[in-house]
Amino acid sequence: MKIAVLKETAPGETRVAASPETVKKLAALGASVAAEAGAGALASISDGDFEAACAQVADRQSTIAGADLILCVSGPAPGELPGAASGAVLVGALDPLRRRDAIKHYASAGLEALAMEWMPRITRAQSMDILSSQSNLAGYKAIVDAASIYGRAFPMMMTAAGTVSAARVFVMGVGVAGLQAIATARRLGAQVSATDVRSATREQILSLGAKPIFVENVAGIEGEGQGGYATETSDEYRRAQAELVSSHIAKQDIVITTALIPGRPAPRLISDQQLASMRPGSVVMDLAADAGGNVEGTVSGERVVRHGVTVVGATNLARSLAADASALFARNVYNFLAAFWEKDQGRPVFPDEDEIVRAIRVTRGGAIVSERLNAAS
Repeated sequence: MKIAVLKETAPGETRVAASPETVKKLAALGASVAAEAGAGALASISDGDFEAACAQVADRQSTIAGADLILCVSGPAPGELPGAASGAVLVGALDPLRRRDAIKHYASAGLEALAMEWMPRITRAQSMDILSSQSNLAGYKAIVDAASIYGRAFPMMMTAAGTVSAARVFVMGVGVAGLQAIATARRLGAQVSATDVRSATREQILSLGAKPIFVENVAGIEGEGQGGYATETSDEYRRAQAELVSSHIAKQDIVITTALIPGRPAPRLISDQQLASMRPGSVVMDLAADAGGNVEGTVSGERVVRHGVTVVGATNLARSLAADASALFARNVYNFLAAFWEKDQGRPVFPDEDEIVRAIRVTRGGAIVSERLNAAS
């Protein structure tokens, strides 16, 4: 059983899908591991580190040749898998909804493509969930970056020269990234408030010492939402939320938006008029920039100033913490493979009826087999 670890080619990608730790564990299962030369360089992992962990290091074609499993972070572009065998399994964050041409190529090449970002939100799959591990880092980095841009202190400081007021941070969208943003901002001494359309998040906000800002008397989404994600809300709720946000956001120094709806454009949470109500020097970090943005005027991957407010179209912030992001991603991938590993066959086996397999399998046998992807066509 040969497992290939690719060097990422996507622009700005710094992570790697395996680490020396997981290479050793895969070897202990009986696999042979080959890593493309330079695969871990941007994540502070040298070729020597991989070799010390029992991986062979070679060029891309030699790494892929004869591989049964190919591990990646971002799905390779068509033509970037020279010599990949028909029937090989490609595991990574493949972005099927936005990269259909690549998915069609995987199918035509006979690859079995498994999209790790479609891992279901079930207890059994928690240790395999790449979105949660990477979102944790993104929530932390959003606050750190915002603090750097803001140009003022976060905690209240009492000095002989007078008092510096605490920064006021507002987090919109209390998923994994939002919760980590709350926790990090609190650790830095900010006054933190947060909002979400899901009723169950109120207790989570309070548990972190932040103030919940919720629409009252208009029904939002009861419980955790579908699969732990928010879904569409009513027009009445959106109007009430806009009024609430307008009155609250004008008093905030830092706003972090994280709201995403799987398979749909990000919901608009902050209008240009609401931005104009914030005081000059405030900072908005839009973590949904890649999906269209929660903030009117967001430009993905860029920092713009509107009405004196800096709006950052944050994209994949976990990449800027390459070593930690790679370590967590690699563990997610290992946990997934180990859960399906059959010792007597010396390889992972992915049963058709398994809930996890059904959710993440995109191509197989020369065809696109994902119900989710086919339904979105």
